[in-house]
Amino acid sequence: MRAHTGAAAQTARAEYTLPCTVTSAGRARRLTSSFLARPRPRIAPVGAEQVAAATLVASELVANAVRHGRTGCRLRLRVGAGHVTVEVRDDAPGRPRTRAGRAEDESGRGLAIVRILSERFDIVVPVTGGKTVRAVLAV
Repeated sequence: MRAHTGAAAQTARAEYTLPCTVTSAGRARRLTSSFLARPRPRIAPVGAEQVAAATLVASELVANAVRHGRTGCRLRLRVGAGHVTVEVRDDAPGRPRTRAGRAEDESGRGLAIVRILSERFDIVVPVTGGKTVRAVLAV
């Protein structure tokens, strides 16, 4: 884990490496909630609704990363300038897709929920492989 607070930019960042296990989504929820709930002197506090939304986004993105990846994932969090950014990097090939869910489906809605909660949503696929999925939420 790395944590950093940038005084000039008035942002706080943290990065966590999570293993490719079913418990990683729960760990991502706890890490995200704890990181966002911390008081910071030069950064406006994140409200309870935004913490809940970012926690859900982190959980969904990590769950997808460990489901499709091979070696785990990296969760990056940033707060400042009126936004919370959640990024998850994994080694899985291909881009995640939003599926049209049916009422009887038990999974497959996570990415759609992430897109709804996000002000901005990006997928970056470098030539070296893997991908980074980024969701930016308004505070």
